[in-house]
Amino acid sequence: MVYSTNPDFQFEQEEVYEEETLAPKDQKLVVAIDKKGRGGKQVTVVNGFVGKEDDLADLGKMLKTKCGVGGSVKDGQILIQGDQREKIVTILTGLGYKAKRGN
Repeated sequence: MVYSTNPDFQFEQEEVYEEETLAPKDQKLVVAIDKKGRGGKQVTVVNGFVGKEDDLADLGKMLKTKCGVGGSVKDGQILIQGDQREKIVTILTGLGYKAKRGN
């Protein structure tokens, strides 16, 4: 909030732009494995999603449920516990996403 002594001051709030979610066939997702900073435990990371945070969270929740493991969604990434690359690529391509396996 801004304080001004000017009686004619009009506060302008910046609009937060949230990118529209692309259709699954337009998404290019990369499914990779990562274990840096996780105590040596493997985590499958899904990168490249373009769209709203809510849609990303829904996709993450669906992947966690289908894989039967825990995980989270943060910083525009879906994190799934364990090495689930093959299963996730199969699920995503079945849903119409362009998904490829990373390193």
